[in-house]
Amino acid sequence: MQLIQETPDLSAYLAADDVIDHHHPLVRETAARLARGVEDSYSYARAAFEFVRDVIPHSQDSGDLRVTWRASDVLEQGTGICYAKAHALAALLRAEDIPTALCYQKFEEVHGLVAVRFNGAWHRQDPRGNKPGVDAQFSLKGERLAFTPHLKSNEMDYPVLYAKPHPAVLSVLKAAPDRPYLWKTLPTAL
Repeated sequence: MQLIQETPDLSAYLAADDVIDHHHPLVRETAARLARGVEDSYSYARAAFEFVRDVIPHSQDSGDLRVTWRASDVLEQGTGICYAKAHALAALLRAEDIPTALCYQKFEEVHGLVAVRFNGAWHRQDPRGNKPGVDAQFSLKGERLAFTPHLKSNEMDYPVLYAKPHPAVLSVLKAAPDRPYLWKTLPTAL
């Protein structure tokens, strides 16, 4: 699949905003801690991915009812669904000057992940969190995502790489008082 940048301006994929708030002290502190002892940006990206995938549980898997959407809140509260975990990973990567996009897949609901830019190409990564039947890995040599769309069904990969969260995703996260409510309002398409 060919990935398409929403904007040709690569600096947009390094920007901070109110969601991917990599200027926040907690994001900076976490990024600095993860960067200690790593040799290069690839090693840092892998460490940040594994931290978000493994240390911050997916709220559905852990039964956490809280809804987070801002990267710093995901890190502070230690929980999030796929979109929120993607926001946290994007912030950690952008904090270390690694261009990172938000991207999506369509299953019963829209699923969120990120794409990182290395060696002039984008590589999708899924920090959702592993569980039985899910084995997402950081990889620049072929995708190792949590889920693969079945082409004979209504499932698909969206090719667009967004610099900011898609409005359909962000609006439901911000409006949800808790995860059960969120589950009823998740977008089914972009």
